[in-house]
Amino acid sequence: MSTTIATPTPGRRFARKTSRSGVTLPLIAPAVVILLIWSIVPLVMTLWYSFQHYNLVDPTQTGFAGFDNYQYLLTDPDFWSSLINTLILVGGVLLITVCGGTLLAVLYDQDFFGRGVARLLVIAPFFVMPTVSALVWKNLMLHPIYGVVSSLLRGVGITPVDWFSQVPLLTVVGIVSWEWLPFAVLILLTAVQSLDHEQREAARMDGAGAIASFFYITLPHLRRAIGVVVMIEMIFLLTIFAEIIVTTSGGPGVATTNLAFLIYARALLQFDVGGGSAGGVIAIILANIVAFFLVRSFARNLEV
Repeated sequence: MSTTIATPTPGRRFARKTSRSGVTLPLIAPAVVILLIWSIVPLVMTLWYSFQHYNLVDPTQTGFAGFDNYQYLLTDPDFWSSLINTLILVGGVLLITVCGGTLLAVLYDQDFFGRGVARLLVIAPFFVMPTVSALVWKNLMLHPIYGVVSSLLRGVGITPVDWFSQVPLLTVVGIVSWEWLPFAVLILLTAVQSLDHEQREAARMDGAGAIASFFYITLPHLRRAIGVVVMIEMIFLLTIFAEIIVTTSGGPGVATTNLAFLIYARALLQFDVGGGSAGGVIAIILANIVAFFLVRSFARNLEV
């Protein structure tokens, strides 16, 4: 008695794949449609208003504006100041968080008393809301009269500094860095813990010191993790807003006005919807350019 096993023919395989895709498509179609509406409709409306004369307090300003909104924005000195402030803010925070996060990750990988509590404390600021964090730093820590930092400076005979008037942009960079440093530590600490201890032990037996082991073993191992930190942080740092409006409101003057706050000021403070929409389109273009190069560099890093 012989038994035969039926093998699926190419026709049956194709029919099975077709039936599966035919069942799956109606299920994912609503989610795809909602996602497209959620992303495309605001973008189309922003593009439309960027080519219109539309001011909420002056209903006589109507009609097609062409590229007038873009020309006015690109020739405005405040735009270039806000763009420079955005680059300084993003670059400063990335420098502090990547360097500080790497050093803290290496430190917290060591075995010392209270390591669990120390890890918890260094990660805790990441769970504080940006508005609350800005209020704490403005009113509790850096207030020129009754702030904690001012009290410490007076205790050693140094005149307190009015941080938000004298060095406003650097102060905002410090606040944002304090918020994002735990994220960098969390990612980099995970990467450090995945490093093979036998490799470090072999380097130590060959006579490599702590500094040489860090630069030739630990740091190359953290290259991909650092790329992840830079890519994720840069996407969020381009839209920093809450810390600025709570602490300085973009001032003094435009000293702390970044691109996101400039768009807010144009659209909601000056009621110029057309100009604010033009700024939003420019911000979208710049963000996509940055994201393009980040993704390419990150993908190249993964291939190595």
